[in-house]
Amino acid sequence: MWKHDPLDIHKDAPLAHFASMAADQQGKFWPFHDKVFAGQPKIQKEFLLQYARELGLDMKRFEQDLYSPRSKAPIDADMAEAKALGVTGTPAFFINGHFLSGAKPFEEFAQSINAELTKLNVPVPPAAAKAGG
Repeated sequence: MWKHDPLDIHKDAPLAHFASMAADQQGKFWPFHDKVFAGQPKIQKEFLLQYARELGLDMKRFEQDLYSPRSKAPIDADMAEAKALGVTGTPAFFINGHFLSGAKPFEEFAQSINAELTKLNVPVPPAAAKAGG
């Protein structure tokens, strides 16, 4: 599940988040997300509009949705949730309530997931056991 938390230190981040929600309103959140991440650091408005055009979005609707309360409300809710959980940076991950802060190697995720499965008496799949070291 994706949660929004545009950080103040990235001046273009809020608009990129709003644009992803405008794309979501046309069923294209993940393709838009992928273009934004592949195009970093090109996330200024001109590039966001270009990504939307490349995805074949209705541009009039996209530009209207870009600044609508409907695009902003879920972002505000995600930011409030992050604050309540003590998240102060991105990326941030929760695995069954266990907090992982920052970019982590795959093995660390596997260890956390495997530990949670073990606590729940759920068998760890053989391939996952190897990955979790």
